[in-house]
Amino acid sequence: MKSRQNRLAILIDADNSQPRIIEGLLGEIANYGIASVKRIYGDWTSSQLSGWKKVLLEHGIQPIQQFAYTQGKNSTDSAMIIDAMDLLYTKHFDGFCIVTSDSDFTRLASRIRENGLVVYGFGEKKTPKAFMGACDKFIYTENLRDCVPDEVKVEQSKHKNIMKDTKTLALIQNAVEDSADDSGWSYLASIGNVIANKSPEFDPRTYGHKKLVELMKDTKLFEFKEDELSHKRSIYVRCKRAKRSYRR
Repeated sequence: MKSRQNRLAILIDADNSQPRIIEGLLGEIANYGIASVKRIYGDWTSSQLSGWKKVLLEHGIQPIQQFAYTQGKNSTDSAMIIDAMDLLYTKHFDGFCIVTSDSDFTRLASRIRENGLVVYGFGEKKTPKAFMGACDKFIYTENLRDCVPDEVKVEQSKHKNIMKDTKTLALIQNAVEDSADDSGWSYLASIGNVIANKSPEFDPRTYGHKKLVELMKDTKLFEFKEDELSHKRSIYVRCKRAKRSYRR
């Protein structure tokens, strides 16, 4: 018997996201559940959203019209927030995917989480920390596969050097220590959970790796062992006894 998939509501702020992310976005969301609702908000009479119009039908995304009644005011935000609360009160969903780089949705993300639902945020690296921290998990759209045209992928492929990011190294090392058992070994999945709770925007793809274990091996700061339990491979990690430490 198949386990039930989480039902997710996808709400996209067309004014603060790019149509080229759509393939990678929907592919990423499929890892977390099924997209029961897919809505995108903006003023569709504006030529600025012409790029989005080309991909909506193909991916079954419902456009929600919101006229810009006042210059300089973003009425799209209000429409998204109202719809999100209406969907929340139906109690038909397990989580929300909010696609924006706008901090105005910080309180919305917090409110949804207060009701016990999961919030996945998607936005560019310029997204304010307040919104990222309000989500259970935040994914940079720059890290999504197929989110940019081939001609600019070479430029986008320049990843951050993990060894120069002492803050992230400290985050990982502290997570290993925080989840260690009496023997000093930490279960890899537990490490990932601790990191996600402390830093929702953390993503190994920012550093050129698909998985956390690949990133950790690349640092040369950790030891690894594998156990086969009930036909399932479990990976355990502990910090090496190195002179240099990034822990805080």
